[in-house]
Amino acid sequence: MAEESGTLRVVVADDQPVVRAGFAGVLASAADIDVVGTAADGSELVALVERESPDVAVVDVRMPVMDGIAATAALTRDHATRVLVLTTFDLDESAARAIKAGASGFVLKDADPEFLLAAIRTVHAGNSVIAASATTALLQHFTDMPPAPLRPKAFASLTAREEEVFRLVARGLSNAEIAAHEYLSEATVKTHISRIFTKLGLRDRVQLVVYAFEHGLT
Repeated sequence: MAEESGTLRVVVADDQPVVRAGFAGVLASAADIDVVGTAADGSELVALVERESPDVAVVDVRMPVMDGIAATAALTRDHATRVLVLTTFDLDESAARAIKAGASGFVLKDADPEFLLAAIRTVHAGNSVIAASATTALLQHFTDMPPAPLRPKAFASLTAREEEVFRLVARGLSNAEIAAHEYLSEATVKTHISRIFTKLGLRDRVQLVVYAFEHGLT
């Protein structure tokens, strides 16, 4: 994981050698990022993460052997490594499926280098990143899905306060906004959100929003 110096250990997975090298070069140019390996497909990526235990994996959704979606599911299930998905389009089915599989967000392949670097730092900090132009489309994707007929049993384990915080997070409010809305300190809000993640088996806010839309909890 990240060294005490604050350097983030990152791996890059893309099946195109030129693209893979390009992204690795951009990331390596940042003083606080150390590219510890690259992979040409999802299978190589999983093996690489097993070996290097990076903080963040930057993953193309479309790769041979094992695609980015399957690799994301494997990584987020078995490792603490966070996944930032790369996609060519603002939003497609693959990007949405990658988020359901556990990715902490996605950025477009043609994103500005500084945005990509900021996205990696944001994901490592435990937050989520969605390409701004795709946020509405992403929510619409999950809104169009039929809600589950019954609330998940895990949701019933939330306290009344946690349920209210859950709904505010799902609406897109920041910790500061939730604190003001609920007359709580930001530290208390963070504690509630952490407990919600634990009880519902979620990794971050993106997964919480997906969970809320899938189960008709918004």
